[in-house]
Amino acid sequence: MTERLSEETRKPLLEPLFANGWAMVDGRDAIEKEFVFADFVCAFGWMAKVAIWAEKWDHHPEWFNVYKTVKVTLSTHDVGGLSALDAKLARKMDALVG
Repeated sequence: MTERLSEETRKPLLEPLFANGWAMVDGRDAIEKEFVFADFVCAFGWMAKVAIWAEKWDHHPEWFNVYKTVKVTLSTHDVGGLSALDAKLARKMDALVG
């Protein structure tokens, strides 16, 4: 079962994400990042790749797409905040940009 990140696990899981452009969401236990691509097709293609992993891991992002920009927010609703699944999906999203 997924658990909310403890104080001990937050730093090692989240600091590398913060160094890569992720940030805490004001007023929520969630992280966010804005991805900008060359054009709409690249943005939508990336979203399709992410969707396959999100479905496989049964962990779906909150995201908003306009043209070549995708704004992503990650939080685990079942635990009321961040879990290891959020960090895992964030790392996958970053890896799929290339």
